Order: sequence, then structure tokens, then C-alpha cells
Amino acid sequence: MSPLKYVTRRWPRAAGALAAALVLSLTGAAQASAADLNNARNAGFEAGLTDWTCTAASGTTVSSPVHGGASALRATPAGQDNARCGQTVAVKPGSTYTLSAWVQGGYTYLGVTGTGTTDVSTWTPDAPAWKRLSTTFTTGASTTSVNVYTHGWYGQAAYYADDVSVFGPDGGGGGDPAPTVPGTPGGLTVSGTTSSSVSLSWNAAPGATAYSVYRGGTKATTVTGTSATVTGLTASTAYTFQVTASNAAGESARSAPVTGATAATGGDPGTGGLPRHAVTGYWQNFDNGATVQKISDVPAAYDIIAVAFADATSTPGAVSFTLDSAGLGGYTVDRFTADIRAKQAAGKKVVVSVGGQNGTVSVNDATSAANFANSVYALMQTYGFDGVDIDLENGLDPTYMSQALRSLSAKAGPGLILTMAPQTIDMQSTSNGYFRTALNVKDILTVVNMQYYNSGSMLGCDGKVYSQGSVDFLTALACIQLEGGLAPSQVGLGVPASTRGAGSGYVSPSVVNNALDCLARGTNCGSFKPSKTYPALRGAMTWSTNWDAAAGNAWSSAVGPHVHGLP
Repeated sequence: MSPLKYVTRRWPRAAGALAAALVLSLTGAAQASAADLNNARNAGFEAGLTDWTCTAASGTTVSSPVHGGASALRATPAGQDNARCGQTVAVKPGSTYTLSAWVQGGYTYLGVTGTGTTDVSTWTPDAPAWKRLSTTFTTGASTTSVNVYTHGWYGQAAYYADDVSVFGPDGGGGGDPAPTVPGTPGGLTVSGTTSSSVSLSWNAAPGATAYSVYRGGTKATTVTGTSATVTGLTASTAYTFQVTASNAAGESARSAPVTGATAATGGDPGTGGLPRHAVTGYWQNFDNGATVQKISDVPAAYDIIAVAFADATSTPGAVSFTLDSAGLGGYTVDRFTADIRAKQAAGKKVVVSVGGQNGTVSVNDATSAANFANSVYALMQTYGFDGVDIDLENGLDPTYMSQALRSLSAKAGPGLILTMAPQTIDMQSTSNGYFRTALNVKDILTVVNMQYYNSGSMLGCDGKVYSQGSVDFLTALACIQLEGGLAPSQVGLGVPASTRGAGSGYVSPSVVNNALDCLARGTNCGSFKPSKTYPALRGAMTWSTNWDAAAGNAWSSAVGPHVHGLP
């Protein structure tokens, strides 16, 4: 796809020592004694940076994103500074404390020094949504204060921290009062369904830091917002759901139950209720000069919206996604997920795209295949994505990527939307890894939208060389896939939305429409005319909805109706 602003992620030098200390908890600690309290001061940064000190002026407070209250810490590593922010906290000698904080963004560390016993720390890489870091420490016999800190990592993105807690016996230095168990959330409703998922929303409960959704009495997922999508369900089946609220003091009673029934599945593999002919558009989770959009801004002509991009984490094969709230004008995760649900309610599908031009995801063994499937499924649960788009432009292993996609399909169910966006070179022969992967998962594959750009001249299915930028280039190269084993409904034409959307290969919407007509109807062909027509051809894709918007939505206004009008 289009070049990104991302920098290469590096595994921190201290990661090996710190990984063993990592403790992730979304529901809070066990019940504490009545005398315990949060000894941290200005723990939610509601008073700016009062009581906190940040190195190299790296910290500030922001109003978005926040985990609780109206403010949170934003700290940005720069040069040789890792954006360390800390405070001195009064503690009681010979006592045990739970240190925790909610974090988001780049690499984030949480730790304590000066305990008089063993100093501890914990960390997480690239948290796409608010995540609770937690660890415990014990003070020495004469320790009356400790130094609590957060920091990021060199060369990595800014991190956010909120609701820091040093929970335990009163050290006498003042602090925030101990939380109480939140009340039961109200207003639980079913906000949308697919053949394999049910989306839910509810009212916020004061004091809650997390919510757990129960399906038939079993916990299905835990989130920090007031909505969730439970995936991996069976089509045409009724399910009962409840929700609870929790914080460090404990978990509320379960809400009144609601029932949601999944939709019937479609007859074709990977359709998930899509129309016979579909338009795919990539949505940019970054600002590179194209029009900055919210998901809600994407025109209705697009049937599949591919959110670009999820990228590699330090765990082999695993991917993560972080909404670029700052770069997108303060677009919050809650609004993002709500916009996804609204698109789904309108019959659209939203998938997370993995990779891009600078993507570094590598799935080359059984372990990384499992990590890929687990991490993508987790993103589907967190954000409500309908599936995944594979846009790996640096090669892939067909054996283990196929294994990963089948594992994901088993988790997500028959409603999974699986799309791919290989480069032209990747689909020149059925022996290529990308083509082999597509054929390996043909029974669960939705569509392959090959990129007919940034490629130069290529061979068509008739063995002749065709130059990009022509109707012949689109039709003769699509013919390779159509005759190489993919169903017509699994083939789409991927093109730039404007001359600024790619380095080369732009064609006007009229050329795209002519190519669609040539393949589906046998009309408006150039010098190449396929030996037969493919009326079930899936449609077209563009990079990107943002570049389309920058050009007045000329691409989707012309190509969208034409795709939907195919036979």
C-alpha cells in the first residue's frame, strides 16, 4: 500500500528481564482491607503534573485519551530520554503494596525503586487500548517512602498513563481514597448482529474501570468501554448476555440478561452477508496528506472497509493495532468502535488490515501461526472487526499463514471476512507463496484484491506483456487468478483512488469500469478479451478512502454504482 509514517519497532534491551514480571489484569485485585488506600497523589493527573516529575520536560497532561476522569499523562521519549515520570510515595515499613496503572500507546513501563527489599517493574509493548499493568512489592523494615515511575522506550511512540495506584496500608503521605465496588451497569442492549457475532452496549457505571460480558453465565470478554462485540458464535442461534462493572475494589453484580440472535450465514465462503458485488476501500489510521477521516465519514459505496494497519509486535507472529487518536484529530477508541458498529448495522464489513508496505509480520512456524490467529481474534473482540485483510508485501509462508488463517476461522466462525491485497508479482503464478495461500484457504476466502499499481509491466494470462495503467493490464492479469483456481467471486481489481494514492498505475474510474464490464459482461474490452465472462466477479478495491475523499470521492461515486450494477 502507500508508504507509512511508521518507524521500525525494536525489542527493548530490558525486555527479557522484565517480561517475567508482566502481570495483566482487567478485573482488578482481590478485595482489600478497609484500612488500605491508594497512597499515590494526583493519581489520575486531574491536577496536571502536580506531585509528578518528568525527565527532559517529556510529560504533559491531555484530555484525550483518558481512562478515568478528565485528564491523563502523555509522555514522549526523545533522543536518549525515555520519558520517565515519577513521584515519591509515602509507605509503611514492612508492608505489601499493589502497584498498578492504566496505560496506552507505545512501550510503557511501570515500576518502583527504593523499596528496601526487591525493586520491581512490569511493561507492555504497544497497547492499542487502555491496559492495566500491575505488580506487587514489599517495603523494608525501615522504608518510609518509595519512588514510583512510568517510562517509555527510546525511539518509540508516546505513551499514556492514568489512574496510578499504590494500594496498601496508609503511609501517612496522603493519597486518593480507596475505591468502592461500582454499581451494576444498566441499559444493556443488543446493538447489532452478524452470522457469527453479537454487539452489545450499556450505560457507564460510576467508578468502573472495566466491564465484563458474560455469555450464558461464562465470561466472554472484558473491555474498558461501554460496548463490546462477542464473536465466534454460531449462525441462527440465540444467546443470553449479561454485563458487570469492576475496579480495584471488586466486581459488581451481573446485569439483567438480554438475548441476541445471530443472523443466518450466507451460502458462499467468507461472504458474511456481503452483496454479490462489493467495493473495498482502505481507511488510513494515519495522516499522510490525504483527507483525515473517521470511519463514519467513509461513503456508503464501500461495502468492505479495511482499517490500515495492524503491525508486528515483539511476539513472533502476533500483531497489534493502536488508533492514532492524536493524528486523527482526537478520534477516540469509543467513537471508533461505535462507528464500526454503525457501519455494520448498515450492512457493511470492517476488517483490520495486517502489514502494508512497511509491515514486518512474519508467520513462519506453528508458534507464530498460533500467535497471529490469537492476536487477530483479540483485535476482533476488542474493536468489533469482522475479519482480517492480509497485506503483507514482504513475502509470506503459505504453509503457516494458511494454518494461522484456518485457526482464526475456527475461532471466529463462518462469518469471518478474509481478504487479501497481494502485489501483482505475488499472483503471477500459482506457485508463488501468496497465490498458494489464497488457494489453500479458498473455502474461507472472501476476496483477493490484487494491487494493479506500483508494478510496471507484467505478464497476462495469454503470456503477453502488458503495461500498467490500461484496461488490458487489469483484465489480462485478473485472468491469471480467474483461470488459476480462484472463484470469480473471490477476485477484485485493486487500484489507486487518485494519482496521489500510488507512485504509478493510476487509471481513471472509467477504465476500471471498462475492465469490470470486460470481465463480467465481455464488453468494453481493450486488445485483450478473455475467453469467457465471469458474471460473479466480486468487484473493485481502492487505496484509499482518504485519497478518494481528497479527490472529492470521484472514484467511489463512479466505480461504486458500477460495481453494484454488475450482473
